[in-house]
Amino acid sequence: MKNKIHFIILLLFMAHTMARAQTADSQSNSFSLKQAIDYALAHQSNVLNAGIDEEIAKNTVRQTVGIGLPQVSTNFNFQDYLKVPTSLLPGEVFGQPGTQIPVQFGVKYNSSVGIELNQLIFDGSYIVGLQASKTYKELSVRNSTRTRIETVVAVTKAYYSALVSTEQLGLIDANLSQLTKSINDTEALFKNGFAEKIDVDRLQVLKNNLETERENVTRLLVVNVDLLKFQMGMPIQAGLELTDKISDVRSESVQVQVIDSAAYRNRIEYSLLETQRKLDELDFKRYKSQFLPTLKGFASANKSFQSNDFTDLYSRNFPTSVIGLTFSWNLINGGQRIYQMRNAKLAIMKTDNNLFNLKNGIAQEISVSQKMYANSLRSVENQERNLGLAREILRVTRIKYEQGVGSSIEVTTAETSLKEAQNNYIKALYDLLINKVNLQQATGQINY
Repeated sequence: MKNKIHFIILLLFMAHTMARAQTADSQSNSFSLKQAIDYALAHQSNVLNAGIDEEIAKNTVRQTVGIGLPQVSTNFNFQDYLKVPTSLLPGEVFGQPGTQIPVQFGVKYNSSVGIELNQLIFDGSYIVGLQASKTYKELSVRNSTRTRIETVVAVTKAYYSALVSTEQLGLIDANLSQLTKSINDTEALFKNGFAEKIDVDRLQVLKNNLETERENVTRLLVVNVDLLKFQMGMPIQAGLELTDKISDVRSESVQVQVIDSAAYRNRIEYSLLETQRKLDELDFKRYKSQFLPTLKGFASANKSFQSNDFTDLYSRNFPTSVIGLTFSWNLINGGQRIYQMRNAKLAIMKTDNNLFNLKNGIAQEISVSQKMYANSLRSVENQERNLGLAREILRVTRIKYEQGVGSSIEVTTAETSLKEAQNNYIKALYDLLINKVNLQQATGQINY
């Protein structure tokens, strides 16, 4: 009975835990675009890993600095000669010429303890390494900045895609509502003998197609929201509601200006390549510094213990201490350093070429993105006008049909035209928002 009670309690506890987990997963989050970006910068895996890389770079700098700091080590040694080493000495030493006398040198037990200090006094490679480690840290910070910018761009585009799908769904719902009313009115006219059955069927076909399209857009909206959650680093199972409106986003226009000849300097990619060039220059200096000598200082203190009796081994000691300098200079190494320097110089030239190419590429990217954004603005304005005209045409066509001076084909054609105008508007709206983000990224306006 007691085990049964424990089992029931365990089941209740597990059920409560699962319920809490499901509640956490299904909890709905309401985010604006800015809030979504802030969430991504705090939770997205790539951003978190970039932060870790920054910490690794900081530790690498400290590690490099540590090479030039005093290095202290200790040692302890114990030896038990099971067989004491034997040497042969000439018999003349002992008055026995012509023979060799075996003699044992040493004692059975030997032990030693010591401490050693090493200090790097001068090394050209170390000095260059210190400079390179700081530049490496700078490179990691800029890589982290690039990761944050890329994350912001991805989140923004995914957010806009979800907003466009929401807007498209709203247009379809409004169209379905109007179409349902038209079908009801046409059925009433048919029952009273003022319309034909084919008129109702034509409208019903349009409604069926529109309902199918609505289902597709609904699924697309779910896909876009899931993509947004993925880009944010949010669990896919979590609920997410978008609070920004498409009208608010459209009002935030991007100013299209004449291309600035120095606009490339706002791009993190150019800064990264400039940092890489610094590393290439330091690599050249490192090879050059290998022509210089190296100077190190050292000091050590040791105590040795010897005895044939283990219990008496540490009763007395024989101290030794020494200080000194080590000077080394690699004078000839088969020309390796010369060719290493030449390769390092060639690497700098390659980076210079890449900088020039990137500069041109950024200018071309800005030019294209400006034109695409301007075209998108005009396209949305045109499609909005077309959408308004399509609605007005449908309204007038319905009135004419209800008054008996228009045909059902005209109504069907107007409904189809409205649907086409809505689709064109949605496509133009999506292009506008994506081109807006591309322009901001191209001109370096996205900074985090």
